[in-house]
Amino acid sequence: MSASVSDFYDELASHYHLIFEDWDRTIERQGQALTEIIRAQWPSHRTVLDLCCGIGTQSMALAQHGFVVTGSDLSRDAVARAVSEAATRGLDIRFSVCDMRHARAHHGGGFDLVVSCDNAVPHLLTDQEIVLALGQMVECLRPGGGCLLTVRDYDREPRGRNLFKPLAVATRNGRRTAVFQIWDFEGEHYDFTMYFIEDDLATRQVRSWASRSRYYAIGTDRLLALMRQAGFERTQRIDGAIHQPVLVGTRPG
Repeated sequence: MSASVSDFYDELASHYHLIFEDWDRTIERQGQALTEIIRAQWPSHRTVLDLCCGIGTQSMALAQHGFVVTGSDLSRDAVARAVSEAATRGLDIRFSVCDMRHARAHHGGGFDLVVSCDNAVPHLLTDQEIVLALGQMVECLRPGGGCLLTVRDYDREPRGRNLFKPLAVATRNGRRTAVFQIWDFEGEHYDFTMYFIEDDLATRQVRSWASRSRYYAIGTDRLLALMRQAGFERTQRIDGAIHQPVLVGTRPG
């Protein structure tokens, strides 16, 4: 994960919520879904380390369901917004800046759960980098602790160039915003550009902006294998809970 990834999310921090048609509803929905998975997999677990927390979507979702949450992210601007959003909602969450490949040194160990959602892990562009990050997650957990990842289902995605991926269209305060991505593949990696178009419906003025980054289109079977290589057991994929496949694993007791 390069500095360009942190730059990408710094650029997005102020308007990342626009990729959701209703961000507050998404927080509520993911909180319910993730809590159900956690309670089914690890019924007594309560302390959560949210690596790659972004602007706080899953951190706040889980805190609202009674979990004690610590969050971190590579992006300073995303963390700053997460701090503000949590305070606005009256949630006590500790946020800080941290690269997930250095999570153990930054956060220490002993957590019940580590989560990394919204396709964050595939920003790491090699298997070796992913195993390094997953190994850090293992070390942040207590024995018997659980790991939960959500990622895109790349095995179902076509390869090519100029691939159009719509994300959201919503009208807020008289402004309609459309958000979409364009993907360009090179082997198992792709560069993507996220476009935002905002139309003021009263004045008919339109503005647009774009941010760029890169992903490793790793399949879920491969990612589960890397979780096992890093030291997790009882790995499995869970479908249908949220908008992305959920991968879970447990640190041996």
